[in-house]
Amino acid sequence: MIKQIIAIGQAVSRTATHWLQQHPKRLTAAVAALLLSAGGGAFAVASLGPDAADLPVRDILETVQPLAVFDYSREAAPVYVLYRTDSTRASDTADTLLKRLGIDDEPAAAYLRSDDNARQILLGRSGRQVTAEALNDQRLNKLTARWSTDDEGQFKRLVIERKGDGFTTRLETAALRASSQLASGTIQSSLFAATDEAKIPDTVAVQLAEIFSGDIDFRRELRKGDRFSVVYETLEGDGEPLRTGRVLSAEFVNAGKSYQAMWFDEPVARQAADSPQAGNPSSKGGYYTLDGQSLRRAFLSSPVAFSRISSGFAMRFHPVLKQMRAHLGTDFAASTGTPARTVGDGLVTFSGVQNGYGNVVFIKHRGDTETVYAHLSKLLVKRGDRVSQGQTIGLVGSTGWATGPHLHFEVRNNGVQQDPMKVAQKSDTVPVTAAVKPVFDKLAQQARVALAAAASMEVTSAQ
Repeated sequence: MIKQIIAIGQAVSRTATHWLQQHPKRLTAAVAALLLSAGGGAFAVASLGPDAADLPVRDILETVQPLAVFDYSREAAPVYVLYRTDSTRASDTADTLLKRLGIDDEPAAAYLRSDDNARQILLGRSGRQVTAEALNDQRLNKLTARWSTDDEGQFKRLVIERKGDGFTTRLETAALRASSQLASGTIQSSLFAATDEAKIPDTVAVQLAEIFSGDIDFRRELRKGDRFSVVYETLEGDGEPLRTGRVLSAEFVNAGKSYQAMWFDEPVARQAADSPQAGNPSSKGGYYTLDGQSLRRAFLSSPVAFSRISSGFAMRFHPVLKQMRAHLGTDFAASTGTPARTVGDGLVTFSGVQNGYGNVVFIKHRGDTETVYAHLSKLLVKRGDRVSQGQTIGLVGSTGWATGPHLHFEVRNNGVQQDPMKVAQKSDTVPVTAAVKPVFDKLAQQARVALAAAASMEVTSAQ
């Protein structure tokens, strides 16, 4: 039955198709007539409706309740707290500090002037980081100052907070948190110019010079195009950077030769340093090449932290005697009061005044080596004292035969003066012990990755 129905449908479809192909004009006329009749019908229906102008009009009145109006006289307006951070200046008064922080609050200024902690910590001090919280009427809600202390790993926090119609003060101590920073740069003129360009703190630049001073003479051997990469610590309090910490790893490429270093605190050495019998300065953490050789030599190359040599180990015209004379030492230009440090472990054999040296310190080291530190403004050690490498033994001055403040430094071997830089470069180094070499190698690989990342930052910024 179904097959018959399908067959009939197909036959009808074929017949209709054949008719449409032979009579297309008749189909078009039929469709047009259908549309016209439908439109006419619609028109006829529309024509039968009443005219809108003749329809009756009615007024409808309803009572509407007004929206509630917020009464600010009975309800407190929303309170907004605004934050602003700045650093204190040596010229700051209570009024100038608050004004710079966007605070207009005479009672708060009066409180800062009267509070002992606020006066001592904030007013007339430079470099203290301060965060203010202001209400929407510019009154002080809370003021917090943070600064690092000599206590490693800690920082101080001064909090002045509004309580009712007055203020309270509290002084707190909290732990610093260390984070790592990566940076790199290229020498164009000097190390400090390059680190300034790379936005690297001066304290990090000084550490770089110290770390590689045994291999590179930063006063005479820097070349344009030398480059460096560094990973260093930033110490933070409440998430705000307060000071820079230690250089963790570094690379310096000088005249095409690469020098790499990383900080390593040998576990065995650290336990020895923590023991009551510890007295050996070498049992502290230090810098090593990435293959495990210590960069701590028996002698530092300079008795003053990265300063300019004003007169080297050579013949010169003597400024006091007014004649050519061999200069058997090295003069380091530094301002009065700059710390002078011993370049190696030793024993103080003389500390006092001696002829043209003025205030001078003599230190005896291993073997037959002796160092001399002259023209000091102040002596900080006495005869018989044992000193360790890097210890401050006096302050730079201009005593004796000196035309201005500087440190005259000598290295003597069997009584004969030697070039300090060459002595430092030839002094011994100590490798990391075999027991901790696997730990060291793992950390050294991490240092390589970090230094590569730091170096890539300069390439990316240059592009």
